[in-house]
Amino acid sequence: MKLPLLIACAALLAAPFVSAQLKPLEVTPLSLPGAETHTVTETDGDPVLIHIVKPKDWKPTDRRPGFMWFFGGGFVRGTPDKSIGWARSAARKGMVGIAPDYRTVSRWPGVDARAGLADARAALRWVQDHADELGIDPEKIVVGGGSAGGGVALWTAITDSPPGLVPDLPPLHKPAALILSFPASDVSKATGMRGNRFGKLDTDAYSPLQHLDKVMPPTFLLHGDADTVVPYAHSVALHAALTANGNVCEFVTVPGGTHKISQEMPEWKKKIPQLHQAFLENLGILPVKP
Repeated sequence: MKLPLLIACAALLAAPFVSAQLKPLEVTPLSLPGAETHTVTETDGDPVLIHIVKPKDWKPTDRRPGFMWFFGGGFVRGTPDKSIGWARSAARKGMVGIAPDYRTVSRWPGVDARAGLADARAALRWVQDHADELGIDPEKIVVGGGSAGGGVALWTAITDSPPGLVPDLPPLHKPAALILSFPASDVSKATGMRGNRFGKLDTDAYSPLQHLDKVMPPTFLLHGDADTVVPYAHSVALHAALTANGNVCEFVTVPGGTHKISQEMPEWKKKIPQLHQAFLENLGILPVKP
């Protein structure tokens, strides 16, 4: 075989590996502009962080509502870079904005999706434990998230912890409200998805839809009916389960909406925050009265 041909073959064989090496790896942000950063827990010396954004007129004596948003990413990807915008927006409305991190497979090799559930519950507990120094009313913390972030957000509102979580830190109070966008609410064997993210465990024990408390926080639920990543039917089932027990659940269907509503439907990118605000105003959480 001639040398040029050998070089060409070698290049073709190496291409996938070069591509993989060039693909940027997710990096855990140790700080974010405009936010205070604290450690919630440490796992083998590796901290799980939380980023706090305070309003301009914040005072230590305040008792403001908090707004906590969990990023999505299928329990595998994502960082608080994707949720800090929600925290900043909340701070502009007078709330204390909160962007927690949680362990994902891409940044914590060897963990499974249970770690994210544990970290979400620990994050809410940490904020409630530190409410006085953060100027927050611990019983007025709104929790939300999209996709997998919506799934972990749901677990902050359920009393019983899933089995085997370390640390097992249940929140002191339920969230004042839940705001969920196409949440990963069903990971059960029979009807769910993404169960493989929990390894070989019985995923029924970690599926929030099947473990809702009879009394759940008022919930704003949004889902596109053309979503092929998280089935729209899962939010239909979640709405039915919540309202069957008399809980408040405002369910907004986005006609033709996929899992990328904000990117593909600019009108909804503007409309969704307006719907959130109206929902929180109806609950008396907004406008803020420090």
